[in-house]
Amino acid sequence: MSTLADHYQPLPGTVGLPAPPLDEFERVRQRRGFSYRPRTRHLLPEGWAKYTNRLFLETSPYLLQHAHNPVNWFPWGDEAFELARQLDRPVLVSIGYATCHWCHVMEEQSFEDENIAEFLNSNFIAIKVDREERPDVDTVYMTAVHAMGLQGGWPLNVFVAPDRKPFYGGTYFPPSDYPGGLGFSTLLRRIRESFIATPDRVTRAGVQLTEAIRTMLAPTEGAGSWHEVSLDQAVRLYRDRFDDSNGGLVGAPKFPSSLPLRLLLRRAQGTGDPELLGMAELTLRRMAAGGIYDQAGGGFHRYATDTAWQIPHFEKMLYDNALLTVSYLEGYQATGVAEFARVAREILHYLQRDMRAPEGGFYSATDADSLDPEGHREEGIFFTWTPDELVEALGKERGELVAACYGVTRGGNFEGRSILHRDKSLAELATELGRPEQELDLMLADCRELLYRARAKRPLPLRDEKILASWNGLAISAFARAGLVLDDADLVQVAANAADFLLDTMMDNGRLRHGYQEGTARGEGFLDDYALVTAGLIDLFEASGEMKWLERALELCAATVEQFEDRERGGFFMTGPHHERLISREKPAYDGVIPSGNSVMVLNLLRLNTLTDDPRLMQQAERALAAFATQLAKSPTALSEMLLALDYRQQTPKEVVIVAPAGRPEAAGPFLAGLRRVFLPNRVLVVVCEGEELRQAARLIPLLERKVAQGERAVAYLCENRSCRRPTSDPEEFYRQLKGKG
Repeated sequence: MSTLADHYQPLPGTVGLPAPPLDEFERVRQRRGFSYRPRTRHLLPEGWAKYTNRLFLETSPYLLQHAHNPVNWFPWGDEAFELARQLDRPVLVSIGYATCHWCHVMEEQSFEDENIAEFLNSNFIAIKVDREERPDVDTVYMTAVHAMGLQGGWPLNVFVAPDRKPFYGGTYFPPSDYPGGLGFSTLLRRIRESFIATPDRVTRAGVQLTEAIRTMLAPTEGAGSWHEVSLDQAVRLYRDRFDDSNGGLVGAPKFPSSLPLRLLLRRAQGTGDPELLGMAELTLRRMAAGGIYDQAGGGFHRYATDTAWQIPHFEKMLYDNALLTVSYLEGYQATGVAEFARVAREILHYLQRDMRAPEGGFYSATDADSLDPEGHREEGIFFTWTPDELVEALGKERGELVAACYGVTRGGNFEGRSILHRDKSLAELATELGRPEQELDLMLADCRELLYRARAKRPLPLRDEKILASWNGLAISAFARAGLVLDDADLVQVAANAADFLLDTMMDNGRLRHGYQEGTARGEGFLDDYALVTAGLIDLFEASGEMKWLERALELCAATVEQFEDRERGGFFMTGPHHERLISREKPAYDGVIPSGNSVMVLNLLRLNTLTDDPRLMQQAERALAAFATQLAKSPTALSEMLLALDYRQQTPKEVVIVAPAGRPEAAGPFLAGLRRVFLPNRVLVVVCEGEELRQAARLIPLLERKVAQGERAVAYLCENRSCRRPTSDPEEFYRQLKGKG
């Protein structure tokens, strides 16, 4: 039987370097089986990869994409840096992720180039990092690039000394020089020359950048007070930059996360300002109608490259879709627009169908690129259409109808093809086409399903099958909240299955693991993992009424405080005592496409305090708010998610308790129906049956004391600060109370 050793060729430029562990490579290859296909242009006639480096032993999809580059990649770790010290070489730390389009481009142009690889292997130690597996490493070196005055992004390529201190970096580098810039080949030579000829200069740059990193990764300190932070200041900043035509913020690219819709909805409710509600509604409508939304398959792409949400970057990320589900659910409750509920359902259907692992968790992402009919990798080819393709999939009449409704033309709007989008509302289309609106809606829904099936026959984009705890926490929240708002027990069960998977498979001796791949949970959990999973469990408790989820949320919350809290200044560090000590320890102070662990933890602590009345939770939350008070005052948009927690703290959260008769949980249904019709963001919810269930729950939730049902009828209690309005067994009276009219 042919083995890897029979076909192995040394990586160019690696004479004198330690040989890769071929026996271990062979064991891994056999374990993966013959379904493993090398991703490289350097193939031998038998189909074997010409080169294999140490990344072959990893499980990260991103690292495996580079396992057959001629570059002698090392994974992040002491071995690579010790070798750099022994050989007195600079280190290239190259960071990306599996579904990153420009990471693919740089791999094909530079890391697959044998001449570039030979120079790298002869003069550098090259390290590949999956930013989704090591967000701590990514943050440190991304901050270094920002400290140099450069714009960050991926791929991130940073040159560091053997002591891990960075001295130069950037993002994507083309292989050859171009007008106004150096190509990667020239850059490598200049970096090597500088490292040899001016070592003192390199050392000084490393020290200066490291100090800058430490400063930038610490929240701004000052004498500010969170009591004085104005939410309206942040709202004014967003209002000033709002795109009145397309929603979101003016300019391009357009990220859904750049405008915090949930904050706008809260301030619209708190101030009664219809303009804020209109800003949120317009943005939700325009995103759902645009090409950034996958009209055929459901779910959102990562961002739009234009101002009108029409031309997306075609990656799909679990975190975007989980977060947008919640935004559409809250938009539905705040506006009553049924379309928003439909979009939320479609997102979750997409996640269940295309992103759910057999174990119950959710995969991370799908690629922007896939193969065209000639076998070339091309961005967006999977998601775009021509008029002829629509006719082939749907027939002439319906194909032409869909082309008219979704803007598919001969010229297209993306490299000669068309991205499905809607320029007109359903009502406008129905009038224009002379069809009843309901009939058109049903026909288009049927056509979208047929297009999804036809599209599935094309080469699929790569799917990154890492399961990350933090992103799954977001998914648990999305499914749990949707199950509650949309009255769908099946969605709540999906959330419960994912939570069971995380807690059963990704917990080890009370410590949460960061990721799961190839049947193994790996890596210490970061602050984001603990915070977002805790939030998901709180949401799941409220949606299901099962006490076990609240108990586990409290356990994770306590573990987060123990491992990550800054006991001197408040707030939470990204890493805990079990993580590798890097050149700087971050205290996350920025809400980007994913909310920071600090923002989420503050709201977790406040919600759990409302439920349990534990004063320590309130103290920890207020210490964290105090740690970020100066930053919240000076740059509130940097912590938009923490503003949700501040809004919760500055308001008086509602305490909603529904007690059903023993053994009759369905009796709470009419009261929950009223709750679904109201946008009530700052509240906790407890649904419980009388008897032993109520007695057990009251041990953790003091507000349940003296709460009872009324014979065979459920009773609802609406309280603030443990002071309740008149209990009612009338669902309509309860609804009036929720609306402030009772």
